[in-house]
Amino acid sequence: QLQLVESGGGLVQPGGSLRLSCAASGSTLDYYAIGWFRQAPGKEREGVACISSSGIITKYANSVKGRFTISRDNAKTTVYLQMNSLKLEDTAVYYCAADFFSVHAMCTMTLEPNYWGQGTQVTVSS
Repeated sequence: QLQLVESGGGLVQPGGSLRLSCAASGSTLDYYAIGWFRQAPGKEREGVACISSSGIITKYANSVKGRFTISRDNAKTTVYLQMNSLKLEDTAVYYCAADFFSVHAMCTMTLEPNYWGQGTQVTVSS
């Protein structure tokens, strides 16, 4: 059974950077697409960035394009989300998730992944 654990969240000032990690156990990540999602208080969960099993295909929400980068290291069974130029509106709980379907279906939440981490809080505040 695949298990995911996020880390790397915290408090950062606007314009700062954070790198989130999503570590997998119980299964190899080689065949899974991975997505990062976030949910702010009072808002629906949204897809932020997703990456295909090969790492070749990525998809980003318009709100984070050019600022966030998703990457994966299958050997280390870890997926990363590098977040630069953070804004107040990036404040949310960030989750990673995994499943076998397409990056597009995952990031648009057309299909909901079966495997989720517990989330890590990111707070952008001055």
